Amino acid sequence: MMSKRTRRIFFRQAGTGAAALAVAPLLTGAATTRDPLKRIGRFFSRGDVLLFQGDSITDAGRDKEREMPNEASSFGMGYAHLAASWLLQELASKELTIYNRGISGNKVFQLAERWEEDCLALKPDILSVLIGVNDYWHMRNGRYEGTPELFENDYRALLQRTTSSLPDVRLVICQPFLLPGTSAVDESWLLPFSAYQEAAARLAEEFNAVWVPFQDSFNSAVQCAPATYWTGDGVHPSMAGAQLMAESWLHSIGSSV
Repeated sequence: MMSKRTRRIFFRQAGTGAAALAVAPLLTGAATTRDPLKRIGRFFSRGDVLLFQGDSITDAGRDKEREMPNEASSFGMGYAHLAASWLLQELASKELTIYNRGISGNKVFQLAERWEEDCLALKPDILSVLIGVNDYWHMRNGRYEGTPELFENDYRALLQRTTSSLPDVRLVICQPFLLPGTSAVDESWLLPFSAYQEAAARLAEEFNAVWVPFQDSFNSAVQCAPATYWTGDGVHPSMAGAQLMAESWLHSIGSSV
């Protein structure tokens, strides 16, 4: 059983505010008169380049020998593949170019090490980043000497570097997430990991980025099915979890316009 304190951390944003309003239709199938997906085309201009970046959750087993845009094998089987497929179908007239350059195991400093080739050289008009769980997990298991402060400072430096090189880039910052009651994650993760989530939220506000509330989406989802339905280990999504993430990402983009 979760303690009252950790349960409050886990659910404090679920069911409240704009994020919950955006998540509710994902789980109920309810149509709304202001469906964000009807507005998402306003976010993109014809010929835009969209880049998904992050760790294994974004990587999702993609073929790194063929890092091609708009190609299924180059996207893996995760949320980035699902979101990109939806965009390419629904916004075919926009002629979007979409890349996935997530790499399993990455922390923020590892993004920075490959940023010139895997981000700046691609000249994205829209950059979506999901990072943070390894910055905590690898510290927890003794493989990395990171802290929330280091995570935030490194992340800020990466975003500053990006906006300096690409001043017109539109940023999408995704909320790192985890679910306790799974094979790798228990409730002892929640309080320390919340510092990383809060850092990402501050940076989204600081850089005027679209915020994608993945933790809020999963917090709502566990009201419909247990945590292990959405992610076996608490970090990597199942098929259902990947679909939930894709819909959360698309709704967040649509809600921003």
